[in-house]
Amino acid sequence: MDYKTLAANVKADSFKMAALPREVRDKALEAIIAALRANSKAIFDANARDLVKAAEDSLPAPIQNRLKFDEHKLSDCISGMEDLKAMEDPLFRQLLKRELDEGLTLIKTTCPIGVIGVIFESRPDALVQISALCIKSGNCAILKGGSEAANTNRILFDTIYKAGVSAGLPENFALLIEDRAGIDELLKCHESVDLIIPRGSNQFVQYIMANSKIPVMGHADGVCHVYVDEDADIEKAVPIVIDSKTQYVAACNAAETLLVNRKIAAEFLPGLAQASGTSIEYRGDETVCNLISCKKAEAEDFETEYLDYILSIKIVDSTDEAIDHINHYGSHHTDCIITENADTASRFMANVDSAGVYQNCSTRFADGFRYGFGAEVGISTGKLHARGPVGLDGLVTYKYKLFGSGQIVADYASGASQFHFKDLK
Repeated sequence: MDYKTLAANVKADSFKMAALPREVRDKALEAIIAALRANSKAIFDANARDLVKAAEDSLPAPIQNRLKFDEHKLSDCISGMEDLKAMEDPLFRQLLKRELDEGLTLIKTTCPIGVIGVIFESRPDALVQISALCIKSGNCAILKGGSEAANTNRILFDTIYKAGVSAGLPENFALLIEDRAGIDELLKCHESVDLIIPRGSNQFVQYIMANSKIPVMGHADGVCHVYVDEDADIEKAVPIVIDSKTQYVAACNAAETLLVNRKIAAEFLPGLAQASGTSIEYRGDETVCNLISCKKAEAEDFETEYLDYILSIKIVDSTDEAIDHINHYGSHHTDCIITENADTASRFMANVDSAGVYQNCSTRFADGFRYGFGAEVGISTGKLHARGPVGLDGLVTYKYKLFGSGQIVADYASGASQFHFKDLK
């Protein structure tokens, strides 16, 4: 298959997509919501086939959890799309209006990025969320899902594509790549693809970053931490830690390491172990092993994204030690402090170098839907353009429009004319 030509076709239609008014894009979202509801039984049947094959292939439990697309997942996707539809249009917004000189006006406005390639593993609901976000933000999408979700991805894409085109979107507003060879071909399409967003394992994301000239936005790991400070409220801390670890262990925002201040460890850890029962396997340092039943932690445990019911625990002597540990071993994703001391929380949040820093709440809140973004295309741990859950704002860029009345730079260079900068409402 000639992916270079297919990507070029998507690029050509991206200019049409970028110019569509909000009414057309919102109408497309409406049509897609209706089509997903109407086609739900066929979608669930396709997903059931993928789940059976995943079990036959003995895929890891976290992957099988991510693979499931049921009534609950569909409801969440539709709810996110309805929220997106109601949101303010991210395009054509005026960010700046400045008079440079009389009759020379500069305007900065938002516009789509263009063609976004999203490569994701396991999660079919990601295909729906990404498609919806790209439509609302006026971007075209090239989608590559994992082979383990092939049946589900195909029917979801077909449903979305047909509904979108019927509602007025360009013919090449979206493209689904189904074979693995297509990934390497997509990574070579730097003339047509403006941004790659990978969602998957550390090894997978690192491979994408190392094998393409296309800018990449995403995160390679989700090594998230919860730090229980000496001034923590234990009644709050126990359920926060358990939720951060177990609410959905296959997510990138699940906690992987627990740091506990030495002054509170003897009181806190036995209560945590009792409350969690056998649901969590603990791996701790020597002090932890003396306080609760757990395996001895190895050095690599503190840099591991388990995506499983395993939690490494380390005792620290201070908040500064906790901060140093997180900045060294963490992945700059989401980290939480549990404390009633506002000054300590402020210091932690200022010095932990992560996209999300929390006080007294579960790390599982790191999510575009839970932030009110409608959905997300992924979570970025980088610092350029977008950071944290990437919603509509992370899928637009801007352009400068300059309106003149015959001005030339030579006059300003010679001093015949002068700039008179003035911001306009």
